[in-house]
Amino acid sequence: MPGIPPALMYKYIRTNHVKLNGRKPKIDVRLCAGDIVELYIRDEFFAVDEKRYDFAGAKRELDVVYEDEHLLVADKPPGLLSHPGVEYTADTLIARITRYLYEKGEYSPDAENSFAPALVNRLDRNTAGLIIAAKNAESLRLLNDKMKNREVRKFYLCAVIGAPARKENILLGWLKKDEKNNKVTVYGESRDGCKEIKTAYKVLAQGAGLSLLEVELLTGRTHQIRAHLAAAGLPLLGDSKYCPRALFNRYGYKKQLLVSYRLLFDFKTDAGILSYLNGKSLQSKDVWFADSFPSRVLERPAKDAG
Repeated sequence: MPGIPPALMYKYIRTNHVKLNGRKPKIDVRLCAGDIVELYIRDEFFAVDEKRYDFAGAKRELDVVYEDEHLLVADKPPGLLSHPGVEYTADTLIARITRYLYEKGEYSPDAENSFAPALVNRLDRNTAGLIIAAKNAESLRLLNDKMKNREVRKFYLCAVIGAPARKENILLGWLKKDEKNNKVTVYGESRDGCKEIKTAYKVLAQGAGLSLLEVELLTGRTHQIRAHLAAAGLPLLGDSKYCPRALFNRYGYKKQLLVSYRLLFDFKTDAGILSYLNGKSLQSKDVWFADSFPSRVLERPAKDAG
């Protein structure tokens, strides 16, 4: 009876709410085989609290794009953290995935040698799109290796202000991160403390001073797409960090129009138990701002943006 305070238990024994073989017992009496104990105690103290896990606080909303025995690919909405940040929140993408698998019976946190689902890639809070979660240790090891070696290619759709001089190009730059302010600066030439970045883009549609781009990350750095495109004179719609304030206010979007919309498994080396994925492409079911671009972007009310 874990719910009853010890002091109350002793009181119940003193006040004859507990009987041993039909009589009031002494507190120091030891029970023997065959003894009958009767408890005249409120039912609430017999209830056993169900064990509660951290992931139980996450919402059940989860857009699963693909799933098999080794991995799951989910479409993360904007505004949702991939993992808990500095300020703890129970509702994150990994918590939703863990709850989903727990309720399916595929994950048991109390089982011996149980593997907790783990994310292979992450996205900024305000970036929507596809994220891979591994269901077992071998899949996690292989997928981490493939990500590191660029054998899982990531493609993004974004709406930017302006028009690139070339319809297709690879941007080269050098990025320096300001950890204190969580912001990066992109330079056109190599400098001390900078890391080289490469960002490939292709123009898919244009109009009204806006462009719809497909972007592929050839390197993976903090805020690379947002900062690199802004440095090239093509700030993202809704990006309050790198878009000039006047342009940000002009369009009224509160969330950036950037989605990691497609993954391509492009293995160059042995993939072990995941070899069947080679050549497979996965895509978000809907990227609202890509349809009827740019009219849908321009007509969308600011309060509904993102």
